[in-house]
Amino acid sequence: MNWNNLELPDNPYYQDDAVLIYKADCREILPDLSKVDLVLTDFPYANNTEYISYRDTPDNLQGLIKDTFPYFNSLAPLIACTTGIGNIFLYPPPTWILCWYIGQNGQLSTPWGFNCWQPILVWGADPYLARGLGRRPDSLRHEAEKPDIFKHPCSKPIKTWSKLIMRLSPIGSQIILDPFLGSGTTAYCAKKLNRKCIGIEIEEKYCEIAANRCRQEVMELNV
Repeated sequence: MNWNNLELPDNPYYQDDAVLIYKADCREILPDLSKVDLVLTDFPYANNTEYISYRDTPDNLQGLIKDTFPYFNSLAPLIACTTGIGNIFLYPPPTWILCWYIGQNGQLSTPWGFNCWQPILVWGADPYLARGLGRRPDSLRHEAEKPDIFKHPCSKPIKTWSKLIMRLSPIGSQIILDPFLGSGTTAYCAKKLNRKCIGIEIEEKYCEIAANRCRQEVMELNV
């Protein structure tokens, strides 16, 4: 894999044959990106988490959604994002909602009991059906893993995120954009699954964690 055929911003924070990481507010980088195959990300959750460069308020989340989706729509035929169950209606109407099933014990209490699943909003056609590859489930089950060691409040589980990438990107060597990279799970999994990833992250400490993860030489993921 290489980046020679793409027009991309200069001076990435980290680069290898499969991963590019930019330290920036994604709204500064998105206008300069070439087209990609998939936008896959985990937006902030509007839970008032205080990051160094961003306060995760409902108003700020709505501003991010408003500012980024016009770029997403022009960059990729398929967009997918996870979001808190209470934030679904802040987003443009999705084509479909995939189910990330957590389990009967749930995670949060809601007006309708325990929240046992997380929504994955998708805009665009099912990549399997679009390619004549047959039907797949619109849900995936959470894979239990060791506690997070990457010091990020919303780090995504590797096994589950890998399954999501395979569900959304059925062809190897596709390019995935994650504009809210966090601790780098999308980049790490994409690289091990023979995809490429462009990640954007505003916080330098998370850029460093993501870059170090992508430098690791580990066995390919078994999903």
